[in-house]
Amino acid sequence: MADIRTARSASLPLWVIKTSYTSNINHLTGRPAASGSVRCLPHLVGWLVSAFRSRQDLILENLALRQQFLVLHAQRPRRRLTATHKLFWVGMRKVRRRWRESLVLVTPRTVVHWHRAGFRLYWKWLSRARPRGGRKPVSKEIRALIFQMVAENPTWGAPRIHGKLLKLGFNVSEPTVSCWLRRAPRPRDPAMRWLTFLRNHREAIAAMDFFTVPTLTFGILYCFFIISHDRRRIVHHNVTRNPHALWVGLQLYQAWECGEQPQRFLIFDRDSKFSVDVLSTVKAMGCQPLRTAFRSPWQNGVAERWVGSLRRELLDHVIVLNRRHLRRLLNEYVRYYHEDRTHLGLGKDTPGGRLPASAPSSGRNVVSLPRLGGLHHRYTVAA
Repeated sequence: MADIRTARSASLPLWVIKTSYTSNINHLTGRPAASGSVRCLPHLVGWLVSAFRSRQDLILENLALRQQFLVLHAQRPRRRLTATHKLFWVGMRKVRRRWRESLVLVTPRTVVHWHRAGFRLYWKWLSRARPRGGRKPVSKEIRALIFQMVAENPTWGAPRIHGKLLKLGFNVSEPTVSCWLRRAPRPRDPAMRWLTFLRNHREAIAAMDFFTVPTLTFGILYCFFIISHDRRRIVHHNVTRNPHALWVGLQLYQAWECGEQPQRFLIFDRDSKFSVDVLSTVKAMGCQPLRTAFRSPWQNGVAERWVGSLRRELLDHVIVLNRRHLRRLLNEYVRYYHEDRTHLGLGKDTPGGRLPASAPSSGRNVVSLPRLGGLHHRYTVAA
């Protein structure tokens, strides 16, 4: 059937072929048919105009009309143009000057829009195909290392971090480090900064406090102690039934006797036993007293944690008979605390700095030594 149409088209004049295509397109697009002389008038005008036009122009116009005719036949009743059809009309716009006269399916504005969309796609493809210029991208390893240095060293700037990276063998410029330095996440928890601050000053800090212990006869004994923040060592401890300012001052002098230099800061709460006389004694010894707020035991956390450890590991398991009995228990516990008990804040070390033993061989035995009457034990390698 297609061959017959082609043969017929070859034997007819071009203006007749154009008229037939135009009639078929009007029929497929659903345009209303005109009557009689009104319908013949456009064809008569078209024949007269076509008689004076060049053959090339008529061929291009017939090609455009035929392409639209095929589109309507292939996609009827849904008239959506494919990419091929859009490229055809973009090319027709470039080749034929009077391309708008043969355009029926869409408006000329739509063809211009297709051309601009193709322009954007073309240059987008060129941008992706061409190699990227500029500086080399920074690897994830370098970025992670920069962020780690910023988190661990808040006072370091780009020159310092850049120097560290050069020493590690990373070839990166200082402006690049500065750029990633601004993107580094900052620590939101201020507790880490306070922890660093306290670690740098713990050698100059000590704390003192009281805690009570009930006796067998329902009496109350007051235990006084001074603890150093450096190694969590118990500097001094004692027991009394009647604590007062004079007794506290005496304990302070006994804690740092023989010319020892006390810590620079001494933390204690606002107990009435720490009166003005105690403050004067602390200042006279060369210490700066730091009193905590009312009902704020967490401000003296090192001392409070030691009291908790003492109660859980010893006092909750015994009944204290009298002052002498409690003093002996405290002496044994302080000795165990300094020499045997490991501390999380000291990296699993003891306050006294116990040296680790060498790994036992197959022929050596581990000996268990009781502490605090068997409540705890010390394990050592037999000689």
